[in-house]
Order: sequence, then C-alpha cells, then structure tokens
Amino acid sequence: MIVGQEMFEYDPTRMLVYSVALPVAAQITQANHAEPYLALRLDLEPQKIAELVLRVFPNGVPPVEDRRAVYVAPVDASIVNAATRLMECLAQPRDVELLAPLVKEEICIRLLRGPIGVRVAQMGFAESSVHRVAKAISWLRENFAQPTKVEELADLVHMSVSSFHEHFRSVTSMSPLHYQKVLRLQEARRLMLSAMLDAGAASQRVGYVSASQFSREYGRFFGSAPTRDIARLRNNSEAWP
Repeated sequence: MIVGQEMFEYDPTRMLVYSVALPVAAQITQANHAEPYLALRLDLEPQKIAELVLRVFPNGVPPVEDRRAVYVAPVDASIVNAATRLMECLAQPRDVELLAPLVKEEICIRLLRGPIGVRVAQMGFAESSVHRVAKAISWLRENFAQPTKVEELADLVHMSVSSFHEHFRSVTSMSPLHYQKVLRLQEARRLMLSAMLDAGAASQRVGYVSASQFSREYGRFFGSAPTRDIARLRNNSEAWP
C-alpha cells in the first residue's frame, strides 16, 4: 500500500489500520488461483470509538507522539476469530441485525486494547488533530472538483493555517492541495476506464481547467499519459483469463 511517498507492506500475519480516509495506490504481490487474495475491510465509527474509549481507558488515554494515518500491526488471533464470526453472520439475516453489531464492537475493543490502541482512540476525540484532519478530508472528498484554499480548510476545523498544514501533512504524508490533486487524478482515471470518458472530459469533470496541466500531472503520478495508461489497463484486463 502506497500513501504519498510511504510504502506499507502487510501479509496474513499483519493488518492495516487507517485513522483517516486516504487516496492510496495498492499492489497485490502474492496471489494465484489456488490461493487468491482475500481481505476484510471494516469501517470504524468515530462515535462508537469515543464511547468505547471511556470503557477501555477509564483513567484516560496515554499520550501519543505520532499522528500518522496508517499503522501496520500484527494480526491478533482474537481479532481474526471475531472477523470470522462477523463473516458467518452474513449467512443469517437475523444474526446480521442482532449479533453483527456486537462482534464489530468486540473488534473495536480488541483494537483499542492492542499495541496501536492509543492511535485508534484518537479517531474518537472531536478535538484531536486526527479528528480535525479527518473532518477536512471529508470535505475534500465531497468537493475535490471545487477550487480549494488551505485557509478555508483551516478555518473549517478551527486551526491556524500553519498548524493545520503541519498536522495534515503529519497525518497523511501529503499537503492538503496534493491530497486534492491525488483525488482528482484517481477519479479521472476511474471515469476514463469505467465511464469511457476521454481525457479532456474527465479532466474537466474533476476540476481541471487546463488539459495540458492535467496531462502533465497525470503522467507524473501514474507514469504515462492518460490515453496510453488507459489503453494499457484495458489491454491487461482483456488478457486476464
């Protein structure tokens, strides 16, 4: 998993935990027909985290130094067992309604009690820097095609511009405007690949005014010009059995 300039590797013995939503690039390095790549993603609710933090840390949450958005942690057998039970609930509609919420709560508790628990706890604190960055990210993801000023984002989360910029980069490994650019480029790629838009239409849809700027930034980010990149992806898709 690649976030900005950082690379995170995980395998069946490790798990990834995100404290905020991120535009990422990923590559599966081990998979075949006999042993396909399988993964479970569980969205954590900040309100539920906040509620459980009071029970898991009755004497207060220990201080945390780093504010990264991605953590790699060993997979705990108890979390794997709970995840398996959560999947089994899907076969029984009544279990989904009654038992699945309890299993999800168990997973959250085990995460909070684990080695990255204090980092997960930050997701539930409305005044934490992670929570404030997450609020700014939520706005960016909904409005990435609109012109954005860092000053307005900082005001949205009640932080000074310098403090907001520092915390945003600390959490996401990129600046707010670079984050927005990655969102735009990834959405443009999706539109060209799945909605069959040409590069000009896709670039306008995601907020670019200059087609040449879009082509330059797309090429730097994905490694080739839009038309060539999409042709390669389609050819690879057709060649897959």
